[in-house]
Amino acid sequence: MSANDDDINSNGVGRGSDSEFNADDESHFSDEELEAALAGFEQEFADQSASEQASPQADSQSGDTASDTTDATADDLDAASVADAVNEAMADVVDPSDGFENELAGLLGNRAKTALLVTRVASADLLAAFCQLSDIAASCIGSNQGAVAVLKNLDGDGPEAAAKDLTTVVSGMAVILAVNRADKLEVTMYVQGEAGQSFAPPVLFTSTPRFVEDLMLGIVTLPQLRTQGFEVVDSASLSHDQAMQILADHTKRGRGGRGSRIE
Repeated sequence: MSANDDDINSNGVGRGSDSEFNADDESHFSDEELEAALAGFEQEFADQSASEQASPQADSQSGDTASDTTDATADDLDAASVADAVNEAMADVVDPSDGFENELAGLLGNRAKTALLVTRVASADLLAAFCQLSDIAASCIGSNQGAVAVLKNLDGDGPEAAAKDLTTVVSGMAVILAVNRADKLEVTMYVQGEAGQSFAPPVLFTSTPRFVEDLMLGIVTLPQLRTQGFEVVDSASLSHDQAMQILADHTKRGRGGRGSRIE
């Protein structure tokens, strides 16, 4: 028997088996390492469980935030829709060329929408001269039935003040003031700076040019009357001297054997 056989007989296992046994021992965890590994897995499971529990809460909070955002957006849209509806409604009754504030004052009655002075003066330039001398801002329209002054100062009692001033400066002259306030028509005669008899609007319309009614109801505008061939003279376009000259010219035209008169 060789020395190697003696080793096998005495130990019951060969040297190669000792090597394999030592390798198996190295591949096994010690108790401490196993406990540490298990503790690591337990911590990982605990972290995962906590994450899963937090996720629904976060989703819930996210859903609540999204819901609140949706509600706020809906409220904003509702407010915007109301504002758009109001603007659209106002667009039907407000003329942008007049300005929103002026038109709104007209709707409330604080500002006349239209005011006319109806006279028996046959010439637009003569009525414009009278208005200039009376410090009245107006556009005067000529007509064979009598010139008409479209007043520009429509605030408060501006139209009434204009009628008083004109009939005070031009002594003996009578005018009819027609005013549209908040779609309510008022017609009053003025003489010597005082308000007199009132008339129903239809009475005025039957005895005046058709454009008077159209102007009062907003059916026609001054630019449209100009294009139709009506003579329109603005009192602001005349100086004091020019107004006096127009007055003199009309006085001369009316001279006759029994004195002078204004046409």
